[in-house]
Amino acid sequence: MYLNGYKARPLFDPAIVKPAIIESFKKLNPAHMWKNPVMFVTEAGAAVTTVDLFFASGSHGFVLQISLWLWFTVLFANFAEAMAEGRGKAQADTLRKSRTKSVARKFMPDGSLQTVPAESLRKGDLFIVEANELIAADGEIIEGAASVNESAITGESAPVIREAGGDRSAVTGGTTVLSDQIKVRRHRESG
Repeated sequence: MYLNGYKARPLFDPAIVKPAIIESFKKLNPAHMWKNPVMFVTEAGAAVTTVDLFFASGSHGFVLQISLWLWFTVLFANFAEAMAEGRGKAQADTLRKSRTKSVARKFMPDGSLQTVPAESLRKGDLFIVEANELIAADGEIIEGAASVNESAITGESAPVIREAGGDRSAVTGGTTVLSDQIKVRRHRESG
């Protein structure tokens, strides 16, 4: 399935879930948990109730339930954080791959257009992008206006209008032009 021109990953993609499970246990390290005080206190409570199971007299049922719920809360929070990190890394990898595979129609010194690999574009180079094409590199629109799908960068599904001049002239490599045509000047070397 494709969403906004990119292959959509399933919610529980095994390539992300398996490392996230392992990472959720690694994140139990108090040095990591200290960065999130609420979860650090929850983990401390889980540890105290677990120790209490071995030293308390009487019924252990209630303390066991509290201990299990606290450990579940900490592990679930770590798992959710690891999943978000994994999905972000996967999305960044997909974007990086699309940028290295893309091409640009670059204006040559004689005014002609030549198709070149996106990575060969240098600061100041001019290139043109039309509807349904990937923007090959970060730059600034110097001519035209277009609707641009930036969901690969921002996650926002609604397209944005980018046009020459003003505050909305910057475009990001790896995003897709949905309508019209724009002329872009590359404004930095790598990215």
